[in-house]
Amino acid sequence: QVQLVESGGGLVQAGGSLRLSCAASGDTICISTMGWHRQAPGKGGELVASITGGGSTNYADSVKGRFTISRDNARNTLYLQMNSLKPEDTAVYYCNADCSRRMLVGHGTQVTVSS
Repeated sequence: QVQLVESGGGLVQAGGSLRLSCAASGDTICISTMGWHRQAPGKGGELVASITGGGSTNYADSVKGRFTISRDNARNTLYLQMNSLKPEDTAVYYCNADCSRRMLVGHGTQVTVSS
């Protein structure tokens, strides 16, 4: 069984930066692609970024040029560096992982960007 635990969320002013982390534990050998998605109040979920086991990345248009996804396979940790944050980035951010075609999701971490 694999567990995903996010950390690094918080309150930041517009224009600031945060770095989210997602630590995977358990039988992590099954994990291939990992990513981040977010859920804002009253809005649908949005896939923010994803990264394959080989390091290929994909980003939502809304975060391109501001967010960077990376992973440390040796530490089983996923990161999301978020720069130039905007109030519209406020959401709960969830880590997800494809584990042998099963999508696993963490409990989320709150990011709040004040104007």
